[in-house]
Amino acid sequence: MSATGFSSTCFNRSCSWKVEKLSKSKKQHEGKPFVKCSMRSSDRTSQSTVRIGVLGASGYTGAEVLRLLANHPQFEVTLMTAVRKAGEPIASVFPHLATQNLPDLIAIEDANFSDVDAVFCCLPHGTTQEIIKGLPMHLKIVDLSADFRLRDISEYEEWYGKPHKAPDLQKEAVYGLTEISREEIKNARLVANPGCYPTSIQLPLVPLIKANLIEAKNIIIDAKSGVSGAGRSPKENLLYTEVAEGINSYGVTRHRHVPETEQGLSDAARSRVTISFTPHLIPMSRGMQSTIYVEMAPGASIEDLHQRLGQFYKDEEFVILLENGVIPRTHSVRGSNYCLINVFPDRIPGRAIIISVIDNLVKGASGQALQNLNAMMGFPENTGLQYQPLFP
Repeated sequence: MSATGFSSTCFNRSCSWKVEKLSKSKKQHEGKPFVKCSMRSSDRTSQSTVRIGVLGASGYTGAEVLRLLANHPQFEVTLMTAVRKAGEPIASVFPHLATQNLPDLIAIEDANFSDVDAVFCCLPHGTTQEIIKGLPMHLKIVDLSADFRLRDISEYEEWYGKPHKAPDLQKEAVYGLTEISREEIKNARLVANPGCYPTSIQLPLVPLIKANLIEAKNIIIDAKSGVSGAGRSPKENLLYTEVAEGINSYGVTRHRHVPETEQGLSDAARSRVTISFTPHLIPMSRGMQSTIYVEMAPGASIEDLHQRLGQFYKDEEFVILLENGVIPRTHSVRGSNYCLINVFPDRIPGRAIIISVIDNLVKGASGQALQNLNAMMGFPENTGLQYQPLFP
């Protein structure tokens, strides 16, 4: 971490940036006193430092973990791995991180985990099961791949095209949608960090399904993601000329986030839920919007849905329900761990439209991973996550 200190304006309950926010959130925090504070890397000495390993640090989610950890007073990166970039300094891979005092990248087979307390696993899908199976048992692990998200290993094989290589470890894994499974996460050794689309979909739908305010059928989801959601590997369909000035659907009926989303919604409904989900690639680097069409339960109204979400998330820092009529925008969450939600009446009687936006690399990946590890290690969940959205 850089020795340069930084200042912030904080809520009294924890070190959360003062928000020039969205009108709803202003009301949420109205009357809470603000104090000035500063945090420096030397503050690590006030509590014991947690030594962090980042596996797969040369990808987008790995880089985002490193960016967020730069402002974490208790987490110190002591190990970083990368297959193709082993031996290189982080500045040669990600110049925007050149100011950080970080170890050079090494091959995972050369890693010494005796000097590590916790690991962010940012490796590609299908590669982490055997690697995590071989890690020392003392490590707390947050896995950002999909390898431990599906409880049913036969379902994993169906959607990912290969047998699960760590079925015993799968039984131990806790699905890490922080605001929904907080208590289980606190006691976990291995957390399966949710995917970006499932995060943006489950956060608004789970509370409504649990309250029986919407039908757990005929759910239609039109979702859009920035290009970083496809990862950093060079692919023809991700070239500038292929992506720019256009929009395209992909994974129609077979996107791998479908079973993960259905698993979470089925848990909330206590019955099998099947969704209609179509994702789209948008020519922007980061950001995600899910537009969700639902059928309200008999007697339920838009006001009931709005009130339920407001009550459910009233004490949550990172999930914000906007005022009636305010449309969530991806620009409003860029670079932050926030999820903005709102509910609108459909022109079709009895139906509602829910819009949810996140930054796919933060709340949809690395930010939620840090939120989860904070919970696992007993730190306030917002530690290192006080970044406000970057606009314009």
